[in-house]
Amino acid sequence: MKQLFTYFKPYLILLSAAIVLLFIQAYTNLALPDYMSDIVNTGIQQGGITNAVPSAVRKETLDKLLTFTSKDDTLFVLQNYTLMKHGTDKAAAYQTLYPRLEQEDLYILNSSDSKTIERLNVILTKPWLITATIENPQFNPADGMPDFSGLPKDTDPCTSIKALPEPDKKQIISMLKSKFDIMIPKMAEKAAASLVRLEYSAIGMDTGSIQIRYMFHIGTLMLLYTLIGAAAAIITGFLSAKIAAGFARDIRYGIFEKIEHFNAQEFDTFSTASLITRSTNDIMQIQMITVMLVSMAFYAPIIGIGGIIRAIGKSSSMWWIIALAVAVLLIIIATVFNIAVPKFKLLQRLMDKLNLVSRESLSGMLVIRAFNMQTHEEKRFDEVNKDLTGTMLFVNRVMVVMMPVMLLIMNGLSILIIWVGAKQVAASTMQIGDMMAFMQYAMQIVFAFLMLSMMFIMIPRAAVSAGRVAEVLGTEPVIKDPSGPVSFKEPFDGTVVFENVSFRYPGAKEDALHNISFTAKKGQTTAFIGPTGSGKSTLVNLIPRFYDVTRGNVYVGGEDVRTVTQQDLRGKIGYIPQKSVLFSGTVEDNLRYGDKNADSGTVQSALSVSQAEEFIETLPKGIKSDISQGGANVSGGQKQRISIARALVKKAPIYIFDDSFSALDFKTDAKLRKALAMNSKESTILLVAQRVSTIKNADQIIVLEEGKIAGMGTHKELMESSKVYREIATSQLSREELA
Repeated sequence: MKQLFTYFKPYLILLSAAIVLLFIQAYTNLALPDYMSDIVNTGIQQGGITNAVPSAVRKETLDKLLTFTSKDDTLFVLQNYTLMKHGTDKAAAYQTLYPRLEQEDLYILNSSDSKTIERLNVILTKPWLITATIENPQFNPADGMPDFSGLPKDTDPCTSIKALPEPDKKQIISMLKSKFDIMIPKMAEKAAASLVRLEYSAIGMDTGSIQIRYMFHIGTLMLLYTLIGAAAAIITGFLSAKIAAGFARDIRYGIFEKIEHFNAQEFDTFSTASLITRSTNDIMQIQMITVMLVSMAFYAPIIGIGGIIRAIGKSSSMWWIIALAVAVLLIIIATVFNIAVPKFKLLQRLMDKLNLVSRESLSGMLVIRAFNMQTHEEKRFDEVNKDLTGTMLFVNRVMVVMMPVMLLIMNGLSILIIWVGAKQVAASTMQIGDMMAFMQYAMQIVFAFLMLSMMFIMIPRAAVSAGRVAEVLGTEPVIKDPSGPVSFKEPFDGTVVFENVSFRYPGAKEDALHNISFTAKKGQTTAFIGPTGSGKSTLVNLIPRFYDVTRGNVYVGGEDVRTVTQQDLRGKIGYIPQKSVLFSGTVEDNLRYGDKNADSGTVQSALSVSQAEEFIETLPKGIKSDISQGGANVSGGQKQRISIARALVKKAPIYIFDDSFSALDFKTDAKLRKALAMNSKESTILLVAQRVSTIKNADQIIVLEEGKIAGMGTHKELMESSKVYREIATSQLSREELA
């Protein structure tokens, strides 16, 4: 997995920016229920009055309130209020705001400093409640408290208490205050704020406009937070998509680059279908989980933890409801996890199998039709397709169950919160707005765990894909460049020497080649012939290091092929494989694959030598004509001639023709070999062939049988000395042709 993390480093700055934006998004989302609570509690129930500190209060009212405060608190209150005498010029400026000032004196608040307001709120909350209680005609004094019912109607209870001796006064005030100690501070503050609203009405203030201003202020903040949260979510989504797409692109490129360095042994380890799946579907899984990790894995814990803290802040007594919901959720997640995860590994294997069957069927479609095996192949494909579909349906059905279960949990959670919260509201231990906010926080917490559950379910599938991709990235090619490579001597001599070479395929029990020794000289043609499976292609594949020898040495230009870089080595070789491969594009694109900087004269000469010039001129656009994928729109012989021309464009000092004339007719074969001999006099040519006529005029013919040299020499010499060669030759040519 370490290989994958190295591809993520370029995106760490973007990831950091995304995390910061996620914190902003989470903060705004967590703030909204609080503001909604303020609208219900303060805006609706308290008329927009936020605390027990009035901006203006009648002198008579403040005198009553100060009856129930200590000397220090009384002094602090009076320091922060200014007495405004009615009828004065100074009072006239405030009469529009406080109409009652025209008739009686008012105290006006001096400061709006938050610390001052906070202390005044603590000082005045209980005096507001005590005053309202003892002045209530329905007031029934408890045991040990003064009975004010016997006082004359015009006698004020507060005045009576103030007139009592100091010890009695303190005792009564202490007893009155103790009656409100059971109230939670917020509930006491809420009740006091309602009394402040009545005081505002008494002095003629427009309480309706106060409420509207408060609601507009909180609503504006909510809209602003919503817009900020939406912007953060949009930018985070963009960044997460950019990170995931770039990460996937880099991994895809890394896999392709790694595969380019694979040799035959690595391709034997990974099937082509599997490599395609790993480069596409597996990387797509990684890309999807990266988006989810950036946008959900960081966001869910923030919103979950923040929601728990804020919910407990609203009502610490209902924490068990959230704990119960989370516990049920975790049980469901664990169950789904145990059911679904084993299927994810099976999904990727079935995807490999489907790709394999599809690739075989598409590439072998002509053979399938020729043998009327369409029904068989359809059945074969259908079996794999049904297995994949069945597994995917099983996983999806398990996943689909999650949503209705989540909705059931959330609706049940809402009902439980309303049921428990309603009792607390009735007992005056909780406000309605706080209950509503608690419900929203509970929903956010459940959604956070739901997001995490989706992550935990998707991560195992992505982990399987990541492991498969990492397996490719972590595969070190067996054939590597030397740590201290040497350079070919100049001028380069294209002589190829095999010195006691033996080779065994990985995992095989026996050698495929045994003690091979020969020299292919510059300017000469060395041909290889022998029965099928005798090791001809294996032998020539050792020259460009598609495989490395098991024992012995291969020398090119006087250097062991293992002491130079693969790029330098293959730069000296023009290779025409046994199976001609053309790439989609134009004919010219395929020819310039040998040398993209080749001039038009070189390209034209290569076409002439390969005998491809004639048929290319008949194409609609000539050399600019399109070649379809795999060269499907040209014949086998035409494909071979273009492949040969491509190698000739390279003007390499060494050419390897691995049975590259097999699709050519005898006439074209002869003309091509004649032109090749004339135009490649300075090159070393190694020619693998099945037809004796193709190699008859070679300077040196090497006969292979069961991986061993069964003869070496010219055609004439081998006809006399090699039984194997003689049997091949006589089976193909007439007596006149053999002469």
